[in-house]
Amino acid sequence: MKTFIRLLSLSRPYHHYIPEYIVYIFLYTLFSLMNFTLLIPLLDALFNTGTYDVVEQLPAFTLSMSYFKDLFYYYLNELLVMYNGNKFAILVYVCVILFITVLLKNLFNFLGQRVLTRVRVEMVRKMREKAFYQYSNQSLSFFQNERKGDLLSVISSDVVEVENSVVTSMQTILRDPLVIISTFITLFYISKELTFFTILFFPLSGLVLSSVSKKLKKQSTVSHGLLGKLLNISEETLSGIRIIKAFNAEKFINKKFEEDNRAYARTARSIQEQREAASPVSEVLGVLVVIIIMLYGGRLILSGASDALTGTTFIAYLGFYFQILAPAKSIGTAFTALPKGIAAGERLLRIIDAPIPITDKENPADLNGFEKNIEFKNVSFAYQDKPVLQNVELTIDKGRMIALVGKSGAGKSTMADLIPRFYDVTTGSILIDGKDIRDVKMSDLRNLTGIVSQEAILFNDTVFNNIAFGLENADREKVIQAAKIANAHEFIIQLENGYDTFIGDRGMKLSGGQRQRLTIARAIFKNPPILILDEATSALDTESEKLVQDALDKLMKNRTTIVIAHRLSTIQHANEIIVLDQGEIKERGTHDVLITQDGIYRKLVEMQEFK
Repeated sequence: MKTFIRLLSLSRPYHHYIPEYIVYIFLYTLFSLMNFTLLIPLLDALFNTGTYDVVEQLPAFTLSMSYFKDLFYYYLNELLVMYNGNKFAILVYVCVILFITVLLKNLFNFLGQRVLTRVRVEMVRKMREKAFYQYSNQSLSFFQNERKGDLLSVISSDVVEVENSVVTSMQTILRDPLVIISTFITLFYISKELTFFTILFFPLSGLVLSSVSKKLKKQSTVSHGLLGKLLNISEETLSGIRIIKAFNAEKFINKKFEEDNRAYARTARSIQEQREAASPVSEVLGVLVVIIIMLYGGRLILSGASDALTGTTFIAYLGFYFQILAPAKSIGTAFTALPKGIAAGERLLRIIDAPIPITDKENPADLNGFEKNIEFKNVSFAYQDKPVLQNVELTIDKGRMIALVGKSGAGKSTMADLIPRFYDVTTGSILIDGKDIRDVKMSDLRNLTGIVSQEAILFNDTVFNNIAFGLENADREKVIQAAKIANAHEFIIQLENGYDTFIGDRGMKLSGGQRQRLTIARAIFKNPPILILDEATSALDTESEKLVQDALDKLMKNRTTIVIAHRLSTIQHANEIIVLDQGEIKERGTHDVLITQDGIYRKLVEMQEFK
């Protein structure tokens, strides 16, 4: 119930919906009851004319069933006087009123549905927006703990499941209990004894549906895990299709997918069978209760044990009771469908409620430029209690090129990622121009930094939009100029639509060197004073590397640059080389100084046969 209420809270503000919906449902329920109330005078008029009440004076208004009943019989009596007791006139009168009540009942039902549609659309919109907001604003550590398939499953299938079960059940939960309660009030009005008897059977169906609901929620959790695995395998297959084919691994990956797909299908089938069984089970239970009522009520009439219950009122009573069956069946179906939606909602809320550890502090300072230096002061960083960096002390003056080298896992990329606050330091501090980066606006900090990584991360958009990424209404001439500096203009103008060419998923329509030059053009267009190069040429062939390196040299000119080096030949002209080992700075100096020492750097150079 707590999860259900949290999901409903996404439709706030409630004042846009609840007052309007309550009015429509009240009127819907009122005219629904009137339909079957008209059975009593209709049957009396056709089969036993003398039994209905004679009301000769217009009743005074009161908000009660007696008022509406007396009002109806007043006009009925007027018709009888007018047409000298003609039964057909009574029949026409009742049928006209019946048609009007049915028309109004369906009108108010439609208006209520329109309100719920607004609630539904607003909830789904907010669910997707909140989940996507988390994805775009979370720290990198969040994604290291989550499978991509599970995250995709939440924003796609889980949102759909919440919409199909939780939001759809809102109509049943908000409307049908009111219909049942008001119908029972009417049933009590007709016969207290018979209604008390029928209430005894309702807990039976409740227990049956409750046991089914608990099992469904458990199976739904298993189903989500399997679906997440399927999406994960699918995403990995699409991303790594070249490797799969190169290693003849099609059968292996197909078998892996088939096993998980069969397991998901078995679980889904079991869930669907139980959901489908809920409706007929509730209907059978309802009909069984009606049969018992018919036997018990018939016995009361035949034995004369009840003065209030006559043949016509008993038929009307059964009509009212049958009116309960449909909403009761809907509630039963909703409560068996709800656990799966609640389980999906819990997964969705887990994402929405996940704390964002890296945010601006209250009233952060502005950081409008970079004038002096970047300082690492006794910086340590641990990931899940695993030390990555320890006691790093480093000053990077403006305009200098600093290279970070070391074995894999030495902490090079982590050290660079701390500058734009992709992570926050565990202890110590990082200062830019004397200001702790945790005390300044994150948007200002990241405006000062540009990144070119080993993997050329591009988006399924045009060349122009990839270079001007994050900026609307960008100057076309500046984009072209950035591409020229990055040695990308020549190949771009040869594309089908030049700068307006769509480059496909992750830029797959381009070669590796072309993709990397686009990322450099993107960094040039941003024009940041601080540049981070994370092994930007390590995955390229010799010719592409030459073009990319030339573009990088242009990009690094007059900028403060932190280079994470894989090929040590690219950093021999760095102002200072920082050698990391197990998260600590072991050596530092220029290339010429470090090469004379018999240390880690020299061994790395000799392993690459550096000349």
